[in-house]
This record gives sequence, C-alpha cells and structure tokens, in this order.
Amino acid sequence: MDLLSSIQWTDVWSALIFLCVFLLLVNTRKHKVPANFPPGPRSLLLIGDIFRIEPARLHLQFEEFSQKYGKIFSINVFGSRVVVINGYKHVREALVQNGEDYVDRPIIPMINDLTAYKGIVQSSGLPWKQQRRFALQTLKNLGLGKKTLERSIQQECQYLTEAFAAEHGKPLNPQSLINYAVSNIICCLVFGNRFEYTDKQYQSILQDFNELILLFGSVWVQVYNTFPWLVKRLPGPHQRIFSLEYKLRDYITSRVKEHKENLDPSSPRDYIDYFLIEMGEKEDPDSGLEMENLYSCALDLFFAGTETTSTTLLWGLLFMVKNPHIQEKVQAEIDAVIGQSRQPAIKDRENMPYTDAVIHEIQRMGDILPLNVAHMTVRDTTLDKYTIPKGTFIIPTLHSVLYDESMWETPHSFNPEHFLNLDGSLRKREAFLPFSAGKRVCPGEQLARMELFLFFTSLLQRFSFSAPAGEQPTLEFTLGGTHSPKPYRLQAAER
Repeated sequence: MDLLSSIQWTDVWSALIFLCVFLLLVNTRKHKVPANFPPGPRSLLLIGDIFRIEPARLHLQFEEFSQKYGKIFSINVFGSRVVVINGYKHVREALVQNGEDYVDRPIIPMINDLTAYKGIVQSSGLPWKQQRRFALQTLKNLGLGKKTLERSIQQECQYLTEAFAAEHGKPLNPQSLINYAVSNIICCLVFGNRFEYTDKQYQSILQDFNELILLFGSVWVQVYNTFPWLVKRLPGPHQRIFSLEYKLRDYITSRVKEHKENLDPSSPRDYIDYFLIEMGEKEDPDSGLEMENLYSCALDLFFAGTETTSTTLLWGLLFMVKNPHIQEKVQAEIDAVIGQSRQPAIKDRENMPYTDAVIHEIQRMGDILPLNVAHMTVRDTTLDKYTIPKGTFIIPTLHSVLYDESMWETPHSFNPEHFLNLDGSLRKREAFLPFSAGKRVCPGEQLARMELFLFFTSLLQRFSFSAPAGEQPTLEFTLGGTHSPKPYRLQAAER
C-alpha cells in the first residue's frame, strides 16, 4: 500500500513538473521578442506586468514608464507584449508616416469575446475598410456636412437649453442632460428618431452604457485579458460587462427587427435601413453584410457618437466653472457675433476664433481617449531605432501627444492661447490629435466638431455657469473606457 501511494505521489509531482515546464515554454515562446525590441520592465512568469498596473491612472503610469525606459517602451499587459509609443514625434511616425504598417487591431481576449472583432472600431483588414467606407458614405447620405443635420442639432440644442432652464438655477449634475442631448443626434442617424429626456427606456439604456464605460477601467478587465480561459468562468465585475453588452445588443436587435418589418428600399431613413438594403435578402459574412455585424456597427456608432462628445462637453462646462474669466470672454464673443435673437450656426465658427480656441483647448485638456484605441502591426517594421515584428500590439498614446512638453507652451494649464495667433485668429497645431491620426482617424470627427460648437455656444449663449455655494468642483478624473471628470454639480443662471 505504501509503495502504491509512493508511486501515485510520484506521478502527481511528475505531472506538476511537466505542467510548470510546459507553461514556462509557452510563456517564453509567447513573449519572445527580437534583440532590438523596445526596452521595458522585467515581467514575471505567466502574470507579466499586471501587478504593476493601476488601471485608474494607466495613462499617467505610461508617462512615468516613458521617463524611465524611453519614449518607446514595451510592457507585458493585455495578455501580450505591448509596445507603448509616447510623444508627438513618434506617434506621428507610426500612425501617419508609416500608417499602413500599424493599421490593424490586436486580439484582446475580452474584446474578442464581446464582439468577435466585428463592427467598425475593432475590425481589421478588408472588413474594416468596407464597413468604414460604408459608414462614412451613409452618414453623408443622412446629412453629414449639410444643413439638414445642422438643423437637427440646433433643435436638440433648444431641447437641452430648455431642460437646463427648467432647473431654475438650482444645483444640478449636468451629466444626464448632456448625455441625453448628444446621444439623440446619433440615435436619429442610426435608429431614425430622437427620444424624450423623460423616456424611461432611453434613460435605462444610457445608464447601462455609462456603467459599461466605467467597468472597462476595472482591474478585472486586465485580469481577464491575462487569464481569459480561467477568469471567464469565475464570478466578478467582469461578468457585469457581458450582461450589459448583451442587454444593449438586445435593444439594437429589437430596433433592427422593427426596421425590417417596415423597410422601404426606395426611402431609407437611417443607418440601419441603409445597411439592410445593402445586405439584401442574403447575408454575406465575407463582406461584413450580416446581421451580427450590423449589431456591432450600430453599437460602435452609438458609443462613438455618445460618449466622446458628451464627455468633452462635461469637461467644457467644468473648465468654464473653473475659469470664469474665460467663460466671460466666450460669452462676449457670442454676444458680438450671434447676439441673443437667434441660434448659433456652424457658419458663425469662422467669425469666433476665441470660442473655437476654447473648444480646442477643452478637447486637448479633456484628453478623452488618453490611450487611443489599440493598433497592431501588419508587417515587420521599424520605429525610431527599434524593430517591431508583425502582429505586435501597439498603444500610440494620445495623452502623450496632447500634453507633449516639446509641442505645447503650457501643456498642464487650461490655456486657449495655444490655439490663437498674435492677431487673434485661430492657430492650427500639428500636435492637436484628439481624434487620433492616420488611417484609423475617427470617422466621426466632422460630426463631433459640429456638435461641440453648436452645443457649447448654445449653452453659453443662454447661461452663465458657476459652482454651487460652498462647493468647488475639482478636475479629478475617472478612467474607464474614456477619461471623464468625476461627477460634479453646477448652477446654470440665465443671462
């Protein structure tokens, strides 16, 4: 009996030793890099550098790592060896000068399990090119760059200012109202209608959406991406991400079903109609013309058209509260150019350089996507003095560009003068890349710029914003899917 037990224990130890050696070999092979690869911290077996990461301030950590290891460094996170690119010079070299080398998206376990890399934002290769081209053309067909869309935004500006006025100057958190207004623009383009701010289903969708954005900043996402085969089977906050994603997809599925039931191919109303018409009776997965891809594309547009612009406006109002002298100068320009008898229009922007400069500075300081969206090399390439193999996960940080001390006079201060010439005209800055750059530049840039100008000027035309008595909002942030201000309250006094 003792001999049998001894044999069994020997077998167990042999299996454990074999497993450890196997995992070591797999880990070594997975993270093998060429001799000329960017330097970085020494990673631990299996867990990489996850123990170093503080998800709540990851963009600031990357800035600290760049001071130690150089503007281009590597780190073992997201389940693979990642090259992080910092500073305008190197980000431009990668995304613009050698953009074709960095055009794909990497495989991140959680993103893969959520979307299977369908849609516009996370897809790669031919499907991405086709869906991006289709989305841009459809947005143009729906009025992007035309008066019809501008009038829709102006109408939403009226709804928003009336909602602020209904608070009668009482302290309020502006997040919900801003979210409702901005999201309604993309809802009109994707779903064909806007929603009342009191619509319970609409409120629920946006609450779920905001929760999803915050959860993406959780350490559980990093753990999931490092051990997806294990963590996906365990309870935890990461499971909430999946349930929220499925809930949003269920809503989009129901809207697509409604569209199919009353589709008129001769008169498409929105993005969903255009997609269904393009797809026809038979789905074609190779071209991306399939129902699963429609759900992903619609969700991408909803995210891009809601979160980034609304968060920018939230930063904008906060910066105005913190800088009342700048708010007064914006209002003086609004009064001089537009007055109080009509709504702001896009044509006014060229005559309002100071207001335009303030909006640019809000985007720069707001730093909405500090880590950008991840890229992946499609071929072996070089960056500065380093060798970057095909298939390398790349993070070209926008925070390092928008705060680059070699490109901005006062990078850590809110300073609209960054965007003004000596004669007061608008100054273009090459390091102003809030929408990223190159082949993957945000396709919604034109729409976002329209919305930011019209919403911002409409709010400041009618109201003066200040902190409630006894309160002083801070510039502290929350880093989730985006870099957003922590919840704050303000007062909107009618002018």
